[in-house]
Amino acid sequence: MSLSRREFLQMLAVAAAHGMPLAGRAAETQSGDTFYDLAGPRGDVTLLHFTDCHAQLLPAYFREPDVNIGIADALGKPPHLVGEALLRHFGIAPKTRLAHAFTYLDFESAARNFGRVGGFAHLATLVKQVRAQRPGALLLDGGDSWQGSATALWTHAQDMIDASRLLGVDIMTGHWEFTYGAARVQEVIKKDFAGRIEFIAQNVRTADFGDPVFRSHVIREVNGVPVAIIGQAFPYTPIAHPRHFVPEWTFGIQEESLQQAVHDARRKGAQVVILLSHNGTDVDLKLATRVTGIDVILGGHTHDAIPEPMPVKNAGGTTIVTNAGSNGKFLAVLDIDVRAKRMSGYRYRLLPVFANLLPPEPAMEGLIRRHRAPYVDKLSEQLAVSDTLLYRRGNFTGTFDQLILDALMEARGCEIAFSPGFRWGTTILPGETITMEHVMDQTAVTYPYTTITDMSGETIKSILEDVCDNLFNPDPYYQQGGDMVRVGGMRYRCDPTQRIGGRISGMTLNGKPIAAGKRYKVASWAPVAEGASGEPAWEVVARYLRAKKIVRPVRPNRPQLIGVRGNPGIS
Repeated sequence: MSLSRREFLQMLAVAAAHGMPLAGRAAETQSGDTFYDLAGPRGDVTLLHFTDCHAQLLPAYFREPDVNIGIADALGKPPHLVGEALLRHFGIAPKTRLAHAFTYLDFESAARNFGRVGGFAHLATLVKQVRAQRPGALLLDGGDSWQGSATALWTHAQDMIDASRLLGVDIMTGHWEFTYGAARVQEVIKKDFAGRIEFIAQNVRTADFGDPVFRSHVIREVNGVPVAIIGQAFPYTPIAHPRHFVPEWTFGIQEESLQQAVHDARRKGAQVVILLSHNGTDVDLKLATRVTGIDVILGGHTHDAIPEPMPVKNAGGTTIVTNAGSNGKFLAVLDIDVRAKRMSGYRYRLLPVFANLLPPEPAMEGLIRRHRAPYVDKLSEQLAVSDTLLYRRGNFTGTFDQLILDALMEARGCEIAFSPGFRWGTTILPGETITMEHVMDQTAVTYPYTTITDMSGETIKSILEDVCDNLFNPDPYYQQGGDMVRVGGMRYRCDPTQRIGGRISGMTLNGKPIAAGKRYKVASWAPVAEGASGEPAWEVVARYLRAKKIVRPVRPNRPQLIGVRGNPGIS
């Protein structure tokens, strides 16, 4: 397909906006000074945004998915593009820093070449650099900051709370934060965040009288421009996690109250309205068609690293939708032009945080060291050496997911195992030593219990159908986040294009069909039922690794996919 001159210039503009040199592999040798240079118009308002860092205070490897299937209206559109399809769509040159940041391609060699990403000390350096170029910029945290590491779990998130304050976060919303319980969230807001960080969520209310639990929005002046930031916490918190953590709160999308918050903000004089969202990209895209008056949605939850914003038309105009990735890999920089008291233009850059291009900020480095000090010996325990690439992210499974499943089946003497479709968890390169810290990066939740459940074949299919519908329902409002439950032992087929009840077929165990009436012992972990107990998942996995000593190449138990041939969300 040939490009018009306008399309060609647009492609060059995209490249320049990402700091990508137009001369091929030169990106590999860029210094931090040039890679992070924000040359060009500043705009009247600048917002900085990160999300879903999952408590990763240190630089790490994190592999992007090779399967992120879009169906129905999402087919072939961001964020449901992987690998080469993503590079083509956004005009990113292959084998560059940007290609490594946004895709799984050549991951092992690229990771060794470009180094680790993220780390709060390196992120702090970048935030300071950007704020020096953009005075008055607000820093927004989209949530999922307090969970995902051993130190966050063991300090009840205090390490992340202190790090967020030092980083200079101005405003945040939440999701996994709520799994520490309502009392802990309220304690942090009243003590640690008071006068420092605003925690906002327009969609969280009391179950009895429907009173707001948090402020719905705040209005801040940025270089003299009143900017409203409205919070949207993860709508399905009591469904995705144990309900007893927040027994007196309700969540949901709450379109009507969101629309009212937008009207209130405009009435108070806000010239720019931002939604700081933890809905997930597909939900945000639908929401943007139905709620008017929002200029930009800064999104999170689904860990989608989307290089360019997506404009969505609605009855009131256009809303720009973004998502800023995960695990501390990215810092989004949004420059907004304001004319006649309205947003008139914008420039957006999603900057990868490459640790070898950004020196650690000394104060943050010291804070991290102090929080880790009591746990260093436990975190650094060497469990095994990996002979293979271990990763989690993807719609159906990953190699570290498979390792967890194998550990569960061996420890519990079961032929079938389930593991939640969590999207967080760092990546381990071949030849690396797997430490206890790595295991905790995959399993650190406040409900880590391993269980054995006696299930009929009919129940197993119902569970798979239900979780699959959560992922592939054509209506985004019925997609409650997370990837497909990981399955060990048994095999099955999946057709994401079908409706619930018709997506899962061909279930077999050891080559024999799973019988609807027969009962099977299924090992799993992270139960949402109140009162559940059992050995923590990290203990089961650590014991398995100590016995293995060397982890040989792991073959993920992927289902046979039907009906999605040619889908650009599949490698």
